[in-house]
Amino acid sequence: MKTLFIADVVRMSGVHAINKYIPAVVKEHSIDLVIANGENTTGRGLTPETADMLFKSGVGVITTGNHTWKAKYSSEFRSAHSLVLRPINLPGSSLKDGMTVINMPVKHYQVAVINLLGKINMGNEYIENPFTSIDGILPDVSGQAKVIIVDFHAQYTGEKMSMGNYLDGRVSALVGTHTHVGTVDARILPGGTAYVTDIGMVGAFNSVIGVAVEPILQHFLTQAPVRFEEADGPVTFNSVLIEVDEETGKAVSIIRIDDVIDL
Repeated sequence: MKTLFIADVVRMSGVHAINKYIPAVVKEHSIDLVIANGENTTGRGLTPETADMLFKSGVGVITTGNHTWKAKYSSEFRSAHSLVLRPINLPGSSLKDGMTVINMPVKHYQVAVINLLGKINMGNEYIENPFTSIDGILPDVSGQAKVIIVDFHAQYTGEKMSMGNYLDGRVSALVGTHTHVGTVDARILPGGTAYVTDIGMVGAFNSVIGVAVEPILQHFLTQAPVRFEEADGPVTFNSVLIEVDEETGKAVSIIRIDDVIDL
């Protein structure tokens, strides 16, 4: 099976870029499932409106991260929608909030998607240990699906690399999100797990990680609080295409799909 995992979608320009770009990519690569991290679609979390736009664009599952609780009504929305995930180790979450199993209709196999949050430098001392948290659910998940894809939303590169090696051979793919800066280390680990430290973002190309440059510069120069603003212009699109043998759950390939989109 082929899964397209889209990086952090930043602001409405990112949402519109997905709407424009995804149908052609899905057709060109015969993609079975599209997953996107949507916690930055408004700059303050995911809302029902932005989630609906992503689903209508062809996204099948939406993951989130440390901004999960920022959007108004986010708690009720996520609890009611099985295809919108929040990290299993985030306070206030449960297994049903952070994991979903999808029945793929054509070949009749199951795909599990798990949302996991890093602990280092993520601004929340109450985040549970991600290593022990995923250990606690993997036996149950592996009994439901051979194909297991994990979004590890984390800041620290070493934590992501450690998690990739820790889960190697136990999940089909471990992809990093959160930093909005893509890495060039997409590869298959020795045990058969597809890995990339960070996918990047879908957001304004001429920006600071998706937002307008000038307010960010003012903040660094003065330390005064600023209001983040959406940047104009073309949008960078970062994603990885992961192919997995649905019989074994082992990754066959992982490649980056990156582009710049004029809206």
